[in-house]
Amino acid sequence: MSANSADRARRLDVVLVKAGRTKIRYAAELLADDGTRVAVRAPWAGEGVRDFGFVRFEPGDVFTEYYWRDRWYAVKEVRDAAGALKGWYCDITRPATLSGTDLVVEDLDLDLWVSGDGTDVLRLDEDEFAASGLAERDPEAAAAAVAALDQLEAQAREGRLVGLFG
Repeated sequence: MSANSADRARRLDVVLVKAGRTKIRYAAELLADDGTRVAVRAPWAGEGVRDFGFVRFEPGDVFTEYYWRDRWYAVKEVRDAAGALKGWYCDITRPATLSGTDLVVEDLDLDLWVSGDGTDVLRLDEDEFAASGLAERDPEAAAAAVAALDQLEAQAREGRLVGLFG
């Protein structure tokens, strides 16, 4: 195997799907895949700066992302260009699937932000989730999504979010 083949084997495309359409696709470095959890690292994939008010994602930020094939969320550790921890952005998703080199994740609208020092734990986009109609279309998925958000929030408030990566 050539070095180029080895490099390609360590690359994945993260494909975030929302409402049946690709929301974003970006290249990431595969760090680990134990058959249940996939860990990747990628630079901020957005254009320019995205200021949420509680955090700014900007060029130079590095995301170490954890996806599970058996859990209804993904957790993204966010660091700035100098390596300082900004926090964790948690997407509520259906369990991830790996198809070839595409890591596909369906975004279910709910999110959680946890600041790097753990003092801010914010539930996000609950209005988008309610408006999505998931509860009517797929009540079991909606219940799993809410349960996942509740679980992540409880772990974050207890300082146990980092334990998800072990």
